[in-house]
Amino acid sequence: MDIDIRMNSEVIISKTSPEKIVQDYRSIIGRLFDKVKRQPVVVKLNLSWTKFYPACSSPPWQLEGVIRGLLDLGFKSNQIIPVENRTVVTDVYKGAANHHWDKLCRKYKVKFHYLTDEKYVRYQPKVKMLALDRIFPDGIFLPEILFGKPLITLCTLKTHVFTQTTGSIKNYFGMLGTKRHWAHRFIHEAIIDLLQIQKEIHPEILGLMDGAVIGYGSGPRAMEWTEANLILAGYDEVALDSVAAAIIGFNPSKIEYLELGKKLNLGENNLSKISINGVGRLPNFHLNRGDTFASRGQKIIYHHMPLWFEKLLLHTFITPWSFLASRLYHDIYWYNLVGLKRKRDFFESRWGKLFLEYGQN
Repeated sequence: MDIDIRMNSEVIISKTSPEKIVQDYRSIIGRLFDKVKRQPVVVKLNLSWTKFYPACSSPPWQLEGVIRGLLDLGFKSNQIIPVENRTVVTDVYKGAANHHWDKLCRKYKVKFHYLTDEKYVRYQPKVKMLALDRIFPDGIFLPEILFGKPLITLCTLKTHVFTQTTGSIKNYFGMLGTKRHWAHRFIHEAIIDLLQIQKEIHPEILGLMDGAVIGYGSGPRAMEWTEANLILAGYDEVALDSVAAAIIGFNPSKIEYLELGKKLNLGENNLSKISINGVGRLPNFHLNRGDTFASRGQKIIYHHMPLWFEKLLLHTFITPWSFLASRLYHDIYWYNLVGLKRKRDFFESRWGKLFLEYGQN
């Protein structure tokens, strides 16, 4: 008898390749989403950088596999709702083009929803918040289009300078408006608050993590990459992110947001209590997490300066200095000095060649 993965802490790991990854995603959706009512479903993409960079943002094969999997199950194209937002340092319109999301949506007659164009409404959580209500005393605002719909969240296997790893749970951070950088001082508490909110407003939540390549080092932008040839999937987002952390080489019990999730009974971060299916032995790449000059500066502001000083720098009319500094560092200095070489090497790999094919079709 098949066990309903929605009812336990099971994480599926699928070994994949560029030749079959779209079909692998279709198969995972067919297995894990077949019992979901045929209704509009939100597909949350992850844009960590306007530019394409390996493992940084949702790759096109991930979106294509999910769309085709949902269509296979009988979902209509107008019931598939891909969404993504801008940040103060990203352009979602250019990002959707650079990652070929817009092209894929046109191909399958699916409307891409830019959250910058959507109506936001105030949401009052049913449970006590850890931090979000203090960070946003005027209210927590979320896109109206999300409410009452199943959610598939598309993330990638990578490290993060603030949270060590980032995956399914933190991807929902992008649902907040452009002032979400106000939450960086309390990022672990903030994303767990959003996990509680997810569970209140979505009848189903499926996390899909692309591990074709792993991004490591100073994520989510200034990373190195290595092939892993994996897809991870699960309904328990704490378990999914915990398994991902272990694959990278971290102990999930030492990551604050995963411990908070376990403490609040939102999921499981103890690997011995997570059912891991699809591989005989959990891979461990023993990779590192790092910092950049930019992230070290941010951490000084968030963790070593008083809150009033942070608000002066990042919550007032002088705040645009920080956005400009980030773009100058990442988009011009680091990208041209380091990133371009790593990206060219990626395009020589099997996964890089697959990405380039999406640009040709």
